[in-house]
Amino acid sequence: MRILVVEDEPLLADAVAKWLRGDAHSVDVARDGAAALERIDVNDYDVVVLDRDLPLVHGDDICRVLVANESSARVLMLTAATEIDDRVAGLALGADDYLPKPFAFPELAARVLALGRRGRTTSPPILQRAGIRLDPYRREVHRDGRYVPLSRKEFAVLAELLRADGAAVSAERLLEKAWDEHADPFTNAVRIAVLKLRRKLGSPPVVLNDPGIGYRIL
Repeated sequence: MRILVVEDEPLLADAVAKWLRGDAHSVDVARDGAAALERIDVNDYDVVVLDRDLPLVHGDDICRVLVANESSARVLMLTAATEIDDRVAGLALGADDYLPKPFAFPELAARVLALGRRGRTTSPPILQRAGIRLDPYRREVHRDGRYVPLSRKEFAVLAELLRADGAAVSAERLLEKAWDEHADPFTNAVRIAVLKLRRKLGSPPVVLNDPGIGYRIL
């Protein structure tokens, strides 16, 4: 998934981003509310991990903007406030889930994954096609019963191709979903990841290239 982490505490923001990237997500980080709004305006996020108490633009106002724009991004709101009234207020603004600080990283990751699944109501929890079985929870891939070890980027690319259910996915779309905002749009990263993915999945080849369109699973 493409995730935006909005947190003004640098160490916590970097730690959350590192943990989520370890689950093969593409993660951008904003350190204040104004920067978050800029990123939301230009990027399509699946989940926004949003600290409520932010400088420049409050987290509540960011939540209001997402709701007003009918964004498909799911919002996991973080806050040091633990009172029930604070949680209710955050959810009333349009947040989809609420996690008080301090929190455990495995719980945050599980909540993010659940929100991403809720955002894709047509996607099954287990992705399957052409003998490939991808389990996003265990982060495992099998082909015809054989375990296939993949890197985080390869896993993210394969997941996006499987979600397309046979339709072609452009290299730009794969770059957006599997890499962060610092990725060079002119890089060969997608092509290289697909080549490695083909090799690891083995024969017969199932990842096809539609010239000028993108990649798809047979």
